[in-house]
Amino acid sequence: MKKVEDYITTIPDFPEPGIMFRDITSVIQDADGLKLAIDEMVKLLDGVDFDVIAGAESRGFIFGMPIAYLLHKPFVLVRKAGKLPRETVSKSYDLEYGQATIEIHKDAVQPGQKVVLVDDLIATGGTMKAAAELIEELGGKVEKIIFLMELAGLNGRDVLKGYDVASVVSYEGK
Repeated sequence: MKKVEDYITTIPDFPEPGIMFRDITSVIQDADGLKLAIDEMVKLLDGVDFDVIAGAESRGFIFGMPIAYLLHKPFVLVRKAGKLPRETVSKSYDLEYGQATIEIHKDAVQPGQKVVLVDDLIATGGTMKAAAELIEELGGKVEKIIFLMELAGLNGRDVLKGYDVASVVSYEGK
């Protein structure tokens, strides 16, 4: 029986020498890989009481939306700045080289709602930390943050300390 990591393609020296790039497109391009990935992510939510799933642009949409569908939960978009049409709240955060800003609709999470955040990958944790802070700013509570894959060598869990974080697959390197 195959595991999710069997569907992940590793590309050495991309985008620069010494980096082992873990490509999830090979997971979603295979029907069995995609089903397995979603099923394994859903298992990470066993026993978790929550109201809403929120996914980070763009690959958090790929994984979060089918999870929301399967579990009959609403789905909230966490988008790059300037992409949402209604009133938003935003959060800027540091990247390795510069800054980024994400936003969600101001009415997407109601006070007291319990939220699960979803993304494909945890690397340094900055995007999900900003997303969690947006949820909390709106009065929501982040119940869990789940990822398909984790690059443990980048210590993203340290940035998300205090949150319940889980991933299906973990790689020690960067």
